[in-house]
Amino acid sequence: MDEQVGAILAGLDLWAEWPSETQRRIVGAALDSFAERGFHGTSLKHIAQGSGLSTAALYVHFGSKEELLFALSRRGHAMALDVVRAAAAAEPDPRPAAILLVRAFTEWHAEYRTIARIVQYELAALTPEHRAEVADLRRGIERVVQELIERGVEAGVFTVPDLRGAATAVLSLGVDVARWYAPGLRWNPGELGVLYSDLVDRMLSAGT
Repeated sequence: MDEQVGAILAGLDLWAEWPSETQRRIVGAALDSFAERGFHGTSLKHIAQGSGLSTAALYVHFGSKEELLFALSRRGHAMALDVVRAAAAAEPDPRPAAILLVRAFTEWHAEYRTIARIVQYELAALTPEHRAEVADLRRGIERVVQELIERGVEAGVFTVPDLRGAATAVLSLGVDVARWYAPGLRWNPGELGVLYSDLVDRMLSAGT
């Protein structure tokens, strides 16, 4: 399963949405500044300084810092959706598929903790239109997990009275990793993925 998790994460590219070097410099500077100062503490001047460009040059690519936050939020959630889709489809048996999903989702939030923390905790700063688009991606992630748990219930390997609640609990474990995880703590990303997947397996399988 280590190889499966590695393959899923190796297939991700944070920068795929921004083909030009200039765009990547701007988005990278925004990512660093949002992580250090928060969205409201970040100004376009901070992003310009971090990218080595003038403030005027930023407007050629992004109209505002909110557009940059939206671009990061959309990309981060799309990556998370790719992770759960790939994991859910990798195993025909729902129990190992769920274990793989939790491992990959947890490791993603540890390895990509900077963007994960921003996209999870700065949603309120998005415009209603942009927030709605990100919400669609979030619902897609929830739907994949809920459908996988439902497959497990139908196969008799999971005992879950509330599918939506179980999916929320599973996802919440992984999402919270981005809030507190840092290198050098007790667990590395792989160890944390194993720990969380074992906990989720026990939770979903209780009573079977």
